[in-house]
Amino acid sequence: MRAEAQSHIDQINDALDLLRRFLEWDVAKKRLDELNARVEDSTLWDDPKAARDVMRERERLDSAINAVRAISQERDDAAEMIELAEAEGDDGLVADSEKALAALAERAERDKVEALLAGEADGNDAYVEIHAGAGGTESQDWAEMLLRMYQRWGERRGYKVEMVDYHAGEQAGIKGATLMMKGQNAYGYAKTESGVHRLVRISPYDSSARRHTSFSSVWVYPVIDDDIDIEINESELRIDTYRASGSGGQHVNTTDSAVRITHEPTGIVVASQSGRSQHKNKAEAMSMLKARLYEAELRRREEEADAVNATKSDIGWGNQIRSYVLQPYQMVKDLRTGVTSTAPGDVLDGDLDAFMAAALSQRVSGESVDVEDIE
Repeated sequence: MRAEAQSHIDQINDALDLLRRFLEWDVAKKRLDELNARVEDSTLWDDPKAARDVMRERERLDSAINAVRAISQERDDAAEMIELAEAEGDDGLVADSEKALAALAERAERDKVEALLAGEADGNDAYVEIHAGAGGTESQDWAEMLLRMYQRWGERRGYKVEMVDYHAGEQAGIKGATLMMKGQNAYGYAKTESGVHRLVRISPYDSSARRHTSFSSVWVYPVIDDDIDIEINESELRIDTYRASGSGGQHVNTTDSAVRITHEPTGIVVASQSGRSQHKNKAEAMSMLKARLYEAELRRREEEADAVNATKSDIGWGNQIRSYVLQPYQMVKDLRTGVTSTAPGDVLDGDLDAFMAAALSQRVSGESVDVEDIE
Protein backbone atom coordinates (compact mmCIF):
# COMPACT_ATOMS: atom_id res chain seq x y z
CA MET A 1 0.00 0.00 0.00
CA ARG A 2 1.28 3.45 -0.91
CA ALA A 3 2.43 5.82 1.81
CA GLU A 4 -0.37 8.32 1.20
CA ALA A 5 -3.08 5.69 1.70
CA GLN A 6 -1.36 4.33 4.81
CA SER A 7 -1.15 7.86 6.23
CA HIS A 8 -4.91 8.27 5.85
CA ILE A 9 -5.51 4.90 7.50
CA ASP A 10 -3.24 5.84 10.41
CA GLN A 11 -5.15 9.10 10.86
CA ILE A 12 -8.45 7.23 10.87
CA ASN A 13 -7.13 4.67 13.36
CA ASP A 14 -5.92 7.41 15.71
CA ALA A 15 -9.34 9.07 15.63
CA LEU A 16 -11.13 5.75 16.25
CA ASP A 17 -8.79 4.82 19.11
CA LEU A 18 -9.47 8.14 20.81
CA LEU A 19 -13.22 7.79 20.29
CA ARG A 20 -13.26 4.30 21.78
CA ARG A 21 -11.21 5.46 24.75
CA PHE A 22 -13.49 8.45 25.28
CA LEU A 23 -16.65 6.35 25.04
CA GLU A 24 -15.20 3.55 27.20
CA TRP A 25 -16.21 1.26 24.36
CA ASP A 26 -17.31 -1.87 26.22
CA VAL A 27 -19.09 0.15 28.90
CA ALA A 28 -20.82 2.30 26.26
CA LYS A 29 -22.15 -0.75 24.36
CA LYS A 30 -23.49 -2.29 27.55
CA ARG A 31 -25.10 1.01 28.54
CA LEU A 32 -26.75 1.33 25.12
CA ASP A 33 -28.27 -2.14 25.53
CA GLU A 34 -29.66 -1.05 28.91
CA LEU A 35 -31.12 2.14 27.42
CA ASN A 36 -32.67 0.25 24.52
CA ALA A 37 -34.37 -2.03 27.04
CA ARG A 38 -35.70 0.96 28.99
CA VAL A 39 -37.12 2.49 25.81
CA GLU A 40 -39.14 -0.69 25.31
CA ASP A 41 -40.60 -0.32 28.82
CA SER A 42 -44.17 1.03 28.54
CA THR A 43 -43.85 2.82 31.90
CA LEU A 44 -40.94 4.97 30.75
CA TRP A 45 -43.10 7.98 29.90
CA ASP A 46 -44.78 7.98 33.31
CA ASP A 47 -41.98 10.44 34.16
CA PRO A 48 -41.60 12.65 31.03
CA LYS A 49 -38.45 14.43 32.23
CA ALA A 50 -36.67 11.16 33.03
CA ALA A 51 -37.85 9.75 29.72
CA ARG A 52 -36.39 12.69 27.81
CA ASP A 53 -33.08 12.22 29.63
CA VAL A 54 -33.06 8.54 28.67
CA MET A 55 -33.86 9.32 25.04
CA ARG A 56 -31.12 11.97 24.83
CA GLU A 57 -28.50 9.66 26.32
CA ARG A 58 -29.60 6.80 24.07
CA GLU A 59 -29.48 9.00 20.97
CA ARG A 60 -26.00 10.27 21.86
CA LEU A 61 -24.56 6.80 22.52
CA ASP A 62 -26.27 5.22 19.53
CA SER A 63 -24.95 7.94 17.22
CA ALA A 64 -21.40 7.73 18.57
CA ILE A 65 -21.21 3.92 18.49
CA ASN A 66 -22.69 3.69 15.00
CA ALA A 67 -20.28 6.37 13.75
CA VAL A 68 -17.29 4.34 14.99
CA ARG A 69 -18.63 1.16 13.41
CA ALA A 70 -19.42 2.85 10.09
CA ILE A 71 -16.00 4.49 9.82
CA SER A 72 -14.27 1.21 10.71
CA GLN A 73 -16.20 -0.66 8.01
CA GLU A 74 -15.57 2.00 5.35
CA ARG A 75 -11.86 2.04 6.23
CA ASP A 76 -11.64 -1.73 5.82
CA ASP A 77 -13.58 -1.63 2.53
CA ALA A 78 -11.36 1.11 1.08
CA ALA A 79 -8.15 -0.64 2.19
CA GLU A 80 -9.32 -3.91 0.64
CA MET A 81 -10.22 -2.13 -2.60
CA ILE A 82 -6.75 -0.56 -2.77
CA GLU A 83 -5.05 -3.92 -2.30
CA LEU A 84 -7.15 -5.48 -5.05
CA ALA A 85 -6.58 -2.53 -7.39
CA GLU A 86 -2.82 -2.61 -6.80
CA ALA A 87 -2.75 -6.35 -7.46
CA GLU A 88 -4.56 -5.77 -10.77
CA GLY A 89 -2.46 -2.71 -11.64
CA ASP A 90 -5.52 -0.46 -11.82
CA ASP A 91 -3.99 2.92 -10.94
CA GLY A 92 -7.25 4.76 -11.52
CA LEU A 93 -9.09 2.65 -8.98
CA VAL A 94 -6.21 3.05 -6.53
CA ALA A 95 -6.41 6.84 -6.87
CA ASP A 96 -10.19 6.83 -6.37
CA SER A 97 -9.87 4.64 -3.29
CA GLU A 98 -7.19 6.91 -1.83
CA LYS A 99 -9.51 9.90 -2.32
CA ALA A 100 -12.22 7.99 -0.48
CA LEU A 101 -9.81 7.30 2.38
CA ALA A 102 -8.81 10.97 2.53
CA ALA A 103 -12.47 12.01 2.77
CA LEU A 104 -13.06 9.34 5.41
CA ALA A 105 -10.09 10.62 7.44
CA GLU A 106 -11.61 14.12 7.42
CA ARG A 107 -14.96 12.70 8.50
CA ALA A 108 -13.34 10.71 11.29
CA GLU A 109 -11.73 13.90 12.61
CA ARG A 110 -15.05 15.76 12.53
CA ASP A 111 -16.89 12.90 14.24
CA LYS A 112 -14.15 12.66 16.83
CA VAL A 113 -14.44 16.33 17.75
CA GLU A 114 -18.25 16.20 17.86
CA ALA A 115 -18.13 13.16 20.15
CA LEU A 116 -15.67 14.87 22.46
CA LEU A 117 -18.25 17.61 23.05
CA ALA A 118 -20.23 15.51 25.50
CA GLY A 119 -19.44 17.40 28.70
CA GLU A 120 -22.20 18.54 31.01
CA ALA A 121 -22.28 22.08 29.59
CA ASP A 122 -20.53 21.62 26.24
CA GLY A 123 -23.71 22.18 24.25
CA ASN A 124 -24.42 25.51 25.97
CA ASP A 125 -23.86 29.06 24.80
CA ALA A 126 -20.67 30.67 26.10
CA TYR A 127 -19.27 33.85 27.57
CA VAL A 128 -15.80 34.81 26.33
CA GLU A 129 -13.93 37.34 28.50
CA ILE A 130 -10.80 39.07 27.23
CA HIS A 131 -8.47 41.12 29.45
CA ALA A 132 -5.38 43.10 28.46
CA GLY A 133 -2.21 42.34 30.39
CA ALA A 134 0.35 44.81 31.67
CA GLY A 135 1.91 46.97 28.99
CA GLY A 136 -0.60 49.73 28.34
CA THR A 137 -1.46 50.47 24.72
CA GLU A 138 0.45 47.47 23.35
CA SER A 139 -1.49 44.90 25.36
CA GLN A 140 -4.77 46.75 24.94
CA ASP A 141 -4.35 46.71 21.18
CA TRP A 142 -3.58 42.98 21.35
CA ALA A 143 -6.69 42.40 23.46
CA GLU A 144 -8.79 44.08 20.78
CA MET A 145 -7.19 41.87 18.12
CA LEU A 146 -8.23 38.82 20.16
CA LEU A 147 -11.72 40.25 20.55
CA ARG A 148 -12.05 40.50 16.78
CA MET A 149 -10.57 36.99 16.36
CA TYR A 150 -13.29 35.43 18.52
CA GLN A 151 -16.00 37.50 16.87
CA ARG A 152 -14.86 36.22 13.48
CA TRP A 153 -14.58 32.63 14.77
CA GLY A 154 -18.14 32.80 16.08
CA GLU A 155 -19.40 34.21 12.79
CA ARG A 156 -17.60 31.45 10.86
CA ARG A 157 -19.47 28.85 12.90
CA GLY A 158 -22.79 30.59 12.40
CA TYR A 159 -23.10 31.65 16.04
CA LYS A 160 -24.88 34.78 17.15
CA VAL A 161 -22.21 36.97 18.76
CA GLU A 162 -23.24 39.68 21.21
CA MET A 163 -21.12 42.25 23.05
CA VAL A 164 -22.00 42.10 26.75
CA ASP A 165 -19.30 44.33 28.21
CA TYR A 166 -16.67 46.62 26.67
CA HIS A 167 -13.98 48.85 28.22
CA ALA A 168 -11.96 50.88 25.75
CA GLY A 169 -8.25 51.55 26.23
CA GLU A 170 -6.93 55.04 26.87
CA GLN A 171 -5.30 55.45 23.43
CA ALA A 172 -6.20 52.33 21.48
CA GLY A 173 -7.54 48.83 21.92
CA ILE A 174 -9.49 47.61 24.94
CA LYS A 175 -8.84 47.04 28.61
CA GLY A 176 -11.38 44.24 28.57
CA ALA A 177 -14.53 42.94 26.92
CA THR A 178 -17.03 40.10 27.21
CA LEU A 179 -18.76 38.38 24.30
CA MET A 180 -21.71 36.02 24.40
CA MET A 181 -21.59 33.23 21.80
CA LYS A 182 -24.99 31.73 21.06
CA GLY A 183 -24.96 28.45 19.16
CA GLN A 184 -24.69 24.67 19.43
CA ASN A 185 -21.59 23.55 21.36
CA ALA A 186 -20.31 27.12 21.72
CA TYR A 187 -18.92 26.41 25.18
CA GLY A 188 -17.60 22.98 24.23
CA TYR A 189 -15.39 24.47 21.54
CA ALA A 190 -14.49 27.81 23.10
CA LYS A 191 -13.53 26.44 26.53
CA THR A 192 -10.22 25.31 25.08
CA GLU A 193 -9.24 28.96 24.56
CA SER A 194 -9.03 29.86 28.25
CA GLY A 195 -5.54 31.03 29.14
CA VAL A 196 -2.91 33.64 28.30
CA HIS A 197 -2.20 34.53 24.67
CA ARG A 198 1.15 36.07 23.69
CA LEU A 199 1.88 38.33 20.72
CA VAL A 200 5.31 39.20 19.25
CA ARG A 201 5.43 41.92 16.58
CA ILE A 202 6.99 45.18 15.48
CA SER A 203 4.97 47.69 17.45
CA PRO A 204 2.93 50.17 15.42
CA TYR A 205 3.18 52.45 18.45
CA ASP A 206 6.99 52.43 18.67
CA SER A 207 8.68 55.13 16.57
CA SER A 208 11.90 53.08 16.71
CA ALA A 209 10.13 50.06 15.15
CA ARG A 210 11.27 47.66 17.86
CA ARG A 211 9.83 44.23 18.55
CA HIS A 212 7.39 44.06 21.43
CA THR A 213 5.85 41.17 23.33
CA SER A 214 2.30 41.61 24.62
CA PHE A 215 0.00 39.42 26.69
CA SER A 216 -3.76 39.19 27.07
CA SER A 217 -5.92 36.63 28.83
CA VAL A 218 -9.04 34.81 27.72
CA TRP A 219 -11.54 33.17 30.04
CA VAL A 220 -14.50 31.12 28.80
CA TYR A 221 -17.47 29.90 30.82
CA PRO A 222 -20.89 28.46 29.91
CA VAL A 223 -24.21 30.26 29.84
CA ILE A 224 -26.47 28.29 32.18
CA ASP A 225 -30.21 27.72 31.85
CA ASP A 226 -33.03 27.68 34.38
CA ASP A 227 -32.65 23.94 34.95
CA ILE A 228 -29.35 24.58 36.75
CA ASP A 229 -29.83 26.04 40.22
CA ILE A 230 -26.93 28.10 41.55
CA GLU A 231 -27.50 29.59 45.00
CA ILE A 232 -25.95 33.00 45.65
CA ASN A 233 -26.02 34.83 48.97
CA GLU A 234 -26.69 38.46 48.06
CA SER A 235 -24.96 39.63 51.26
CA GLU A 236 -21.72 38.35 49.69
CA LEU A 237 -22.08 40.58 46.64
CA ARG A 238 -20.77 44.09 45.99
CA ILE A 239 -22.79 45.81 43.27
CA ASP A 240 -21.46 48.95 41.57
CA THR A 241 -23.06 51.03 38.83
CA TYR A 242 -21.26 53.24 36.35
CA ARG A 243 -21.64 54.93 32.98
CA ALA A 244 -21.41 52.56 30.02
CA SER A 245 -18.56 53.14 27.61
CA GLY A 246 -17.64 51.62 24.29
CA SER A 247 -16.11 51.98 20.87
CA GLY A 248 -18.92 54.13 19.53
CA GLY A 249 -21.08 51.33 18.16
CA GLN A 250 -24.73 50.71 18.80
CA HIS A 251 -24.10 47.87 21.24
CA VAL A 252 -23.57 50.14 24.27
CA ASN A 253 -25.55 52.95 25.80
CA THR A 254 -24.35 56.18 27.41
CA THR A 255 -26.39 56.24 30.64
CA ASP A 256 -25.43 55.33 34.20
CA SER A 257 -26.90 51.88 33.72
CA ALA A 258 -23.83 49.64 33.58
CA VAL A 259 -23.53 47.16 36.46
CA ARG A 260 -20.50 45.45 37.97
CA ILE A 261 -20.92 42.64 40.53
CA THR A 262 -18.13 41.33 42.73
CA HIS A 263 -18.59 37.96 44.44
CA GLU A 264 -16.48 38.56 47.53
CA PRO A 265 -15.88 34.93 48.63
CA THR A 266 -14.29 34.03 45.28
CA GLY A 267 -13.20 37.42 43.98
CA ILE A 268 -15.07 36.82 40.71
CA VAL A 269 -16.02 40.06 38.98
CA VAL A 270 -18.60 40.31 36.19
CA ALA A 271 -20.04 43.33 34.41
CA SER A 272 -22.73 44.13 31.89
CA GLN A 273 -23.50 47.31 29.99
CA SER A 274 -25.28 46.07 26.87
CA GLY A 275 -28.79 46.65 28.17
CA ARG A 276 -30.75 49.88 28.09
CA SER A 277 -31.58 49.78 31.79
CA GLN A 278 -29.77 49.15 35.03
CA HIS A 279 -32.30 46.43 35.85
CA LYS A 280 -31.55 44.52 32.63
CA ASN A 281 -27.79 44.84 33.10
CA LYS A 282 -28.01 43.64 36.70
CA ALA A 283 -29.96 40.58 35.57
CA GLU A 284 -27.39 39.87 32.84
CA ALA A 285 -24.51 40.31 35.29
CA MET A 286 -26.18 37.92 37.77
CA SER A 287 -26.54 35.36 34.99
CA MET A 288 -22.85 35.76 34.19
CA LEU A 289 -21.92 35.34 37.85
CA LYS A 290 -23.97 32.15 38.13
CA ALA A 291 -22.29 30.89 34.96
CA ARG A 292 -18.83 31.60 36.39
CA LEU A 293 -19.64 29.79 39.62
CA TYR A 294 -21.08 26.86 37.68
CA GLU A 295 -18.00 26.68 35.48
CA ALA A 296 -15.84 26.57 38.61
CA GLU A 297 -17.90 23.63 39.85
CA LEU A 298 -17.49 21.83 36.52
CA ARG A 299 -13.75 22.24 36.76
CA ARG A 300 -13.75 20.92 40.31
CA ARG A 301 -15.66 17.86 39.18
CA GLU A 302 -13.19 17.33 36.37
CA GLU A 303 -10.39 17.47 38.95
CA GLU A 304 -8.73 20.35 37.19
CA ALA A 305 -7.62 21.87 40.44
CA ASP A 306 -4.58 23.43 38.80
CA ALA A 307 -6.75 25.64 36.55
CA VAL A 308 -6.33 29.27 37.55
CA ASN A 309 -8.87 31.96 36.87
CA ALA A 310 -7.47 33.86 33.89
CA THR A 311 -8.62 37.21 35.25
CA LYS A 312 -6.52 36.60 38.37
CA SER A 313 -3.51 34.81 36.96
CA ASP A 314 -0.29 36.56 36.08
CA ILE A 315 -0.86 37.60 32.48
CA GLY A 316 2.71 37.14 31.31
CA TRP A 317 5.64 34.80 30.79
CA GLY A 318 5.19 31.18 31.78
CA ASN A 319 1.40 31.19 31.71
CA GLN A 320 0.65 31.42 28.00
CA ILE A 321 -1.18 28.72 26.08
CA ARG A 322 -0.44 30.08 22.61
CA SER A 323 2.10 32.37 20.96
CA TYR A 324 1.46 34.49 17.88
CA VAL A 325 4.60 35.77 16.12
CA LEU A 326 4.16 38.32 13.33
CA GLN A 327 7.82 39.44 12.98
CA PRO A 328 10.46 38.54 11.94
CA TYR A 329 8.59 35.46 10.68
CA GLN A 330 4.95 34.37 10.70
CA MET A 331 3.80 31.60 13.03
CA VAL A 332 1.17 30.72 15.61
CA LYS A 333 2.00 27.88 18.00
CA ASP A 334 -0.12 26.24 20.68
CA LEU A 335 2.09 25.48 23.66
CA ARG A 336 -0.16 22.68 24.96
CA THR A 337 -0.59 20.58 21.84
CA GLY A 338 2.21 21.74 19.51
CA VAL A 339 -0.27 22.61 16.72
CA THR A 340 1.20 25.36 14.55
CA SER A 341 0.10 27.61 11.71
CA THR A 342 2.26 29.66 9.37
CA ALA A 343 -0.73 31.83 8.47
CA PRO A 344 -1.34 34.03 11.53
CA GLY A 345 -3.53 36.30 9.45
CA ASP A 346 -5.98 33.42 8.97
CA VAL A 347 -5.84 32.52 12.66
CA LEU A 348 -6.50 36.11 13.72
CA ASP A 349 -9.41 36.08 11.27
CA GLY A 350 -11.02 33.26 13.25
CA ASP A 351 -9.45 30.09 11.82
CA LEU A 352 -9.19 28.32 15.19
CA ASP A 353 -10.80 24.92 14.64
CA ALA A 354 -7.52 22.96 14.36
CA PHE A 355 -6.27 24.38 17.67
CA MET A 356 -9.57 23.63 19.41
CA ALA A 357 -9.79 20.08 18.05
CA ALA A 358 -6.27 19.25 19.23
CA ALA A 359 -6.93 20.68 22.69
CA LEU A 360 -10.17 18.70 23.01
CA SER A 361 -8.36 15.51 21.99
CA GLN A 362 -5.62 16.17 24.52
CA ARG A 363 -8.17 16.48 27.31
CA VAL A 364 -9.35 12.95 26.56
CA SER A 365 -6.00 11.32 25.86
CA GLY A 366 -4.26 13.02 28.78
CA GLU A 367 -1.07 12.98 26.75
CA SER A 368 1.17 15.97 27.36
CA VAL A 369 3.43 17.30 24.62
CA ASP A 370 6.84 18.81 25.20
CA VAL A 371 6.53 22.04 23.22
CA GLU A 372 9.13 24.78 22.96
CA ASP A 373 7.88 28.34 22.73
CA ILE A 374 8.71 30.45 19.70
CA GLU A 375 10.61 33.71 19.85
